[in-house]
Amino acid sequence: MSNSFPNARRWAVIEIIVIVLLALVPLFTTFPYRVNIFLSWEGAYRLSSGQVPFKDYGSPLGYGFWIIPALFFKIFGPQMITLVKAQVFINIIAGLSFRSILKSLNVTPGVRLLSVLVFVMSYSFFNFWPWYNHTVIVYELVGLSFLMRSFFAEGNGRRYLLMTLAALFIFLSLFTKQDGGGMALMLCLALLAYNSLETRRWLDLPVFLGLFAVIAVAFIVPLMPGFAYWFNHGQAPHSSRLALNDFTDEIMGGSNWIKIYVLLAALCLAAGVKQWGSWIHERREVLFALLTLGILGEAAIFQVTSYTPPDNNIFFHSFAFAFIASWLCHLLSIPLNSGRSLIAATALILFWWSGTWWKYIGRYTDRLFPVQEVAYAPNDSTHENVVSRRNFMVNTDTTDVPVSEWTFSRLPVFHKIYMPQQTVAGIDRVLALPVVQQKKEGIRVLNMTELTPLAEAMPFKLETGQDYPLWYHLGVGMFNRQLSAFKGKVRDRHYDLVLYEYAPTLNNFFPFALRSELRQHYQLVDSFLAPRRPTNAMIEVYVAAGAQRPYTDALLPKADTLK
Repeated sequence: MSNSFPNARRWAVIEIIVIVLLALVPLFTTFPYRVNIFLSWEGAYRLSSGQVPFKDYGSPLGYGFWIIPALFFKIFGPQMITLVKAQVFINIIAGLSFRSILKSLNVTPGVRLLSVLVFVMSYSFFNFWPWYNHTVIVYELVGLSFLMRSFFAEGNGRRYLLMTLAALFIFLSLFTKQDGGGMALMLCLALLAYNSLETRRWLDLPVFLGLFAVIAVAFIVPLMPGFAYWFNHGQAPHSSRLALNDFTDEIMGGSNWIKIYVLLAALCLAAGVKQWGSWIHERREVLFALLTLGILGEAAIFQVTSYTPPDNNIFFHSFAFAFIASWLCHLLSIPLNSGRSLIAATALILFWWSGTWWKYIGRYTDRLFPVQEVAYAPNDSTHENVVSRRNFMVNTDTTDVPVSEWTFSRLPVFHKIYMPQQTVAGIDRVLALPVVQQKKEGIRVLNMTELTPLAEAMPFKLETGQDYPLWYHLGVGMFNRQLSAFKGKVRDRHYDLVLYEYAPTLNNFFPFALRSELRQHYQLVDSFLAPRRPTNAMIEVYVAAGAQRPYTDALLPKADTLK
């Protein structure tokens, strides 16, 4: 496939516009409070405040994930909406990196443009919030883009500079999440091994490994000895939290998209490769095949090791599409670089991924063509019971608060973020507590909830220490040693105010054992809904026994509604 096409600059402009324009959409809307986004906020807040990971706090991850959000906090301030701005930047970098990979592989402009559209629609457009299971892949894409460019660079100096950048971002991928970053490293080594074999540049592989090791040492040594927190060193358990059946059940029992892509890729190669002995030396084509199959394999494993949210691994669609479309266009002589064919293919792709954009248009069609809800008649013989798609299930959840009823807080840190009205009112009551008003910034607070931005809104000083957990999920973000320390502080009434989130359906997302200690040694003065859907968690407010309350005990029964 040739890389010299007419109007190459025009193709580049269109591709970049697609990437940037769709990435900017989140800047013009508002958002409901995102489940688990508290982790993104606090890590970025601590890092932007000058705290050093593994010295001022412990984390079961490297800090690669928080680098970009922390930089945006320094520029725009620690508002929740700043995380969205950071993700806009991350999405742009991801799209440009994917485009760069295809460009290095000489993918034809028409296929490249459509592949970029698939990438944006399937992986970037709906990712409004930074999350480590997404950022780990973005760093991998950046690293792969530099590595691919190094394969075809002229001169040792330029090649090794690109290889150094590749090693840096692959390390940042590993320093964001072990599973995705580890597979990114293995994929790079496989690509390097083949490229070295074909080019006879035998030093490339050891040089890359040496660069990776030097970068790793430069990042990790300053974090010692607290860096051992990542691996929960010094206390049990040391568990992978995975079983062989997790992989076999997910891959063999599901993964339909991945398996059909593997089948189609195999068929394309079988139909297109006439002489395998000579094809194996077609460097760009073999690298493309290795990369695509490697990404599909990585996605199959990643869906098991990083299972929440359930669509973490959908980065594979765009790679598979680019590979299969390239071969089909070649085998079937489809002129995707021409106007009509390209427009038709674009329309089909937009139809394929309509789920990512239709929900926004659907808001307007629901208003233009309103549907009258049909109620069921449980004990009424005078009316016919009507069953439809909208009411065949009877909702018995009396605690649910539809997102349409959520509202905004007056606090700047929650600008453009809406939450349940009960949550907003509860936050205001917490800020009005006498202990908060009297102690001001000297107040000692344990905020074991998803409302981490209260550290800026109240404000209060975050606790530090290399053994202090960044988040409180028992067995994931903290362990029994940390739980024991928190129990001791509660018994000693170390804190002036404790905010605890009781989420009974989540496995020790906030340690259940600490709630028992709080009930014994502190006074429960309020409770209100946590900002999540479904509404399966309550935020409980504890102060030292006998503290004055600015409201009545009528609020207290809410705390037990989720028992």
